[in-house]
Amino acid sequence: MFKKINKNANRQKRHRRIRNHISGTATMPRLSVYRSASHIYAQIINDDEGRTLASASTLDKSLNLETTGNIDAAKAVGELIAKKAKDAGIEEVVFDRGGYVYHGKVKALAEAAREAGLKF
Repeated sequence: MFKKINKNANRQKRHRRIRNHISGTATMPRLSVYRSASHIYAQIINDDEGRTLASASTLDKSLNLETTGNIDAAKAVGELIAKKAKDAGIEEVVFDRGGYVYHGKVKALAEAAREAGLKF
């Protein structure tokens, strides 16, 4: 018999490995990305306090997206999270790709956030 590969469990293992090395502080919070089949979510988190400082996703009504599961939607979320971070006084973050490969939607979100002014 063949054993079925559980991709989500493998992603969660990668994410735990990454989280052993990075953590968000008050001076440099963590930009965490979660990607589902139809949406993408981003949060800026201070791990010292366990507090979310800013969040954005494709579910935000202010984005007015036609489709939510593509690269253009990820770029819009990246720009929105960078804008919310600027409003909260956050300039620099640590990027947490959440165990996903830095490719496609995750890369588009990160590059859009960088272009909008976040440093990481």
